[in-house]
Amino acid sequence: MFEVTETAATNLKAYFEQNKLDSPVRVGLMQGGCSGAALGLALDEPGENDRVFEDKALKFVIAEDLLTQCGSVKVDFIEAGYRSGFSITSTNPVGGGGCGTCSGSCE
Repeated sequence: MFEVTETAATNLKAYFEQNKLDSPVRVGLMQGGCSGAALGLALDEPGENDRVFEDKALKFVIAEDLLTQCGSVKVDFIEAGYRSGFSITSTNPVGGGGCGTCSGSCE
């Protein structure tokens, strides 16, 4: 299952309009720092091993194997003042693997 909240769709559409963009949005595994890898968003075209979802007049792509690993994926937008941003969650956590004891820098 793939879900995009109304708030996330509204913010993505505003970003596209503001920057005069028209592109599919990839949900992918992004390398993290202390917290390890996490799901993130990027502009990208679909590849042959991708699954394509269209929701709320937006096109999303995600690699089939990542989707299998994640289970259900939800794209949301969290309103939190200067810390506002997109939140991509999945049924099966994909993060972890960071150093775990970070106090400002990882070694």
